[in-house]
Amino acid sequence: MKIHKNDIDFHISTILIHGKGNKERYVPFGSFAEHALKTYLREGREQLLSNSNEDYNSVFLNNRGQPLSGRGVRYILNKMIERASLTSTIHPHKLRHTFATHLLNEGADLRTVQEMLGHESLSSTQVYTHVTKDYLQNVYKNAHPRS
Repeated sequence: MKIHKNDIDFHISTILIHGKGNKERYVPFGSFAEHALKTYLREGREQLLSNSNEDYNSVFLNNRGQPLSGRGVRYILNKMIERASLTSTIHPHKLRHTFATHLLNEGADLRTVQEMLGHESLSSTQVYTHVTKDYLQNVYKNAHPRS
């Protein structure tokens, strides 16, 4: 999955994602991501692009100024873990899982999360519905009249 520059709409804060099987979906982003994206596009991406002879339309580039691959993302994540001296493993799908879990834990409905993840069936999204004990206690305390 590659994101092209024209897939980002800063006016309505969404990114058009091209998923598996030529499926498309819009995913919103917030002010922190907007600031980071604008800074990267203005500064980081331009610097990376100077390492290449071509002007690629992909948003995310590798150190050679070429489109960043899935393997490249894994490499970057592993280097971040190494530098932080952590022993856990991380992969792009774990970020997706964390994204969905945070949304659900903060009250997003399952159908909305399904749409953002691009799942065809709701049962695929239900994998993310495990909740923490703290979250369950909080919901109980806020929702039950005799808690």
